[in-house]
Amino acid sequence: MSGIEWNKVLKEMAISLVAIFSSFIIGAIVVLLSGYNPIQAYHALLYGAFGSLNNIADTLLATTPLIFTGMAVAFAFRCGLFNIGGEGQLLVGGLTAAWVGTFQGIPMLIHLPLTVMAAMLAGALWVFIPAILKAKLGVHEVITTIMFNYIAYSLVAYISLKVLARPGTVQTHTIEESAKFWRFSNLIDMHSYLNIGFVIALAVLVIVYYLLWKTTIGYEIRAVGISPDAAEYGGINSARNIVIALMISGMLAGLAGAERALGLFYNYRSGFSAEYGFTGIAVALLGRNHPLGVLLAALLFGILSNGRTYMNMMAGVPVDLVVILQAVIILFVSADLVFRRLFKFKKNGKGDE
Repeated sequence: MSGIEWNKVLKEMAISLVAIFSSFIIGAIVVLLSGYNPIQAYHALLYGAFGSLNNIADTLLATTPLIFTGMAVAFAFRCGLFNIGGEGQLLVGGLTAAWVGTFQGIPMLIHLPLTVMAAMLAGALWVFIPAILKAKLGVHEVITTIMFNYIAYSLVAYISLKVLARPGTVQTHTIEESAKFWRFSNLIDMHSYLNIGFVIALAVLVIVYYLLWKTTIGYEIRAVGISPDAAEYGGINSARNIVIALMISGMLAGLAGAERALGLFYNYRSGFSAEYGFTGIAVALLGRNHPLGVLLAALLFGILSNGRTYMNMMAGVPVDLVVILQAVIILFVSADLVFRRLFKFKKNGKGDE
């Protein structure tokens, strides 16, 4: 990106930081009014997130699926689309990975990439119908992707419990060793399940950045997101790019399911996703739909997710207050117009002096 574009990104990040800082102040007030010490609460939160090697690893483990789902939402948004079906795409991708991962007699060099690609393909195919309906008939993707979430819930539950379940359990068979993601605990003495999926997530951020800002297809996707009519006038096929953007978005969500199946659980089970697909919407919103912002936003939510238990154990703060803090963050970021006007007011004020 050019210097002007980077300045724009940094300004967007600054607005998000002000919103986050303000939300933490409001959160501290809520904690204080609830009869708890906000300093102790935030100290416990940070200790839970970074207090030991295991805590840091678990924070990154919680961050990993949010990078994928956040980037899935952000990528679609760059094309002017709002993919709310990340949860369903994640579940379908996760179940596919758990199934393909049980194939026997395949070398790791083939089995592992095959399993990951199968999960990505499943996520892409799951959003294909909403993509076609949007591109050809103008059916709003918010409605179709939401409905496909509910279809995914029922379909995945049936297949995982009635078709692929290990007898007498509510989970599928354990995947083969050749399909498992490598865990950092194999090299470092710790008890976390942090796996190579985090490194893949970082690589995906770089790839997505390059795709969006350094390639022709990325330029076309962003052009359609800015103005479909202007893009058509300039010779860009809006319908084709809508389908491509949504399917890539589905691939990213499917990757989140693959990481949970191949790196954390080693199967598909009840409670497979902690609503990562929906949290990814907040991550993309907070990250201003930019890969760097998504990384930082996902890390923030990973901190809140991993540290809230310690808030309860060390400071006695109910876990529900952390959920309130997350809600306040989303509320403040959603109301970014207030902070934009504040920035504009400061800029105008300096100009008047």
